[in-house]
Amino acid sequence: MTIVVPSPAVQAALDAGKPVVALESTIITHGMPWPQNLEVARKVEETVRSAGAEPATIAVINGTLHVGLTDEQLQELAQARGVAKLSRADMAVCMAQGRTGATTVAATMIAAKLAGISVFATGGIGGVHKGAENSFDISADLQELSHTAVTVVAAGAKAILDLPKTLEVLETLGVPVIAFGQDQVPAFWSREAGLRAPLRMDRAQDIAKSHIMRGKLGLPGGQLVTNPIPKDAEIPRETLAPIIAKATQDAENHGISGKDVTPYLLQRIFELTDGLSLEANIALVLNNARLAAEIAQEMCNFDA
Repeated sequence: MTIVVPSPAVQAALDAGKPVVALESTIITHGMPWPQNLEVARKVEETVRSAGAEPATIAVINGTLHVGLTDEQLQELAQARGVAKLSRADMAVCMAQGRTGATTVAATMIAAKLAGISVFATGGIGGVHKGAENSFDISADLQELSHTAVTVVAAGAKAILDLPKTLEVLETLGVPVIAFGQDQVPAFWSREAGLRAPLRMDRAQDIAKSHIMRGKLGLPGGQLVTNPIPKDAEIPRETLAPIIAKATQDAENHGISGKDVTPYLLQRIFELTDGLSLEANIALVLNNARLAAEIAQEMCNFDA
C-alpha cells in the first residue's frame, strides 16, 4: 500500500538530491476565497522555484497523501467544498475514509518527513490560545515540532495567540526557536512581538547546519525559524493589539470555540483592518518561502 505519492517534479528533485520545500494546503482551502487562493498558491510555489528549490504543496486527495501537486490538482483543491482541515489526530482517518483534506502545520510536517523533505515554509504556526489555562486549547503544532525533524520557517506564531505562553511551551518541549536576523521574535503581521528570541541566526547556512547537527546528536524534533514580515508589509503591534482584542471579544460573545476560533478571528481581523491583514499574510508567506528555499539549498550543500 502506497502511503505517500510525490509529484513527478518532487520525485525528480528528491532523486537528484536537489532542494525541496514543503508547503501546507490549508491556506488554499481555509485561508482565502477563490480565485485568490489559487493565485497565491501558484505565487508561493513560483517564489520557491525562483529561489532555487522545488515546491511540494501537500494535501490528501481522495484518501491519497500527495506531496507536490500538479497545477490541475491545485485548481481542483482551490475550488473543492467540504475539505477537512487535517492535523496529527485526524489525518489517518481522512485517508482511511478516502476523503480530501488540507494539511495544517502538524500534518504537513508529518508528510514532509515521510517524503524525506527537511524544510517547510508556512505563514504562522499555531500555539497556546489566550485563556488556555481554562480551555487547555493548545495547538498540536507545538508537540509536532518536538517530535518531527523538519525545520519550519514561519513569521512566528499567529498574533491572536498567547505568545509568551507559546514560547514557554516550546522551551519546555525542547524546540529551538530561532529569530532570523533580529533579537526579537516576530508576531506574524508585526515584525516584533516585544519578546526576546531564545536564539538568533543571521544566515541560512547556519540554520541548515543546526538542523543537521541535531540529527547527528540524535535529538528528536525540528526547529522553528521565525522570519519577520518585510518592513513595507507589516502592521505595527500597537495598531493590531486593540483590533485583536475586539475580535477575541466578538468570538467569546458568539460562543466560538475549538477549531473554529482561529478562522473566525482571522476573518474578523480581516474585516477590522479593511483587508490589510490578508495582504500582510500573503507578503509574509512569500518571504518565508524564499528563506526556506535558501535553507533547503544549504542543507543540500552539506549533504553533497
